[in-house]
Amino acid sequence: MRDGLQLLLLELREFSSKRDWEQFHSPKNLSMALAAEAGELLEEFQWLSETESQRMDQAKKLDVSLEMADILLYLIRMADVLEIDLIEVSHKKIALNHTKYPVASSKGNMQKFSKLK
Repeated sequence: MRDGLQLLLLELREFSSKRDWEQFHSPKNLSMALAAEAGELLEEFQWLSETESQRMDQAKKLDVSLEMADILLYLIRMADVLEIDLIEVSHKKIALNHTKYPVASSKGNMQKFSKLK
């Protein structure tokens, strides 16, 4: 996965460079684009029932997958601009979540860590 992520990062960097888009790819702009794409993903599910969201037809699944790809690509581009290793920081976040959400108090419980006893 790490190699795949690095390849995507390099491909995005080249894509942006060839179009002289680095000037537009500030962390602020990229975070706003990322939020906009997340909103577009939400739109795909807006009027679906729980069951419909779990049993999408192929056309709907394609639309959802393309929105997810947009989110991933903006996130990778933003990480590149900010020089953040997403794999490394993700492992750190999972380790932190192990501490915040111990199995004994969080299993089967959707409460935020601050509400767990």
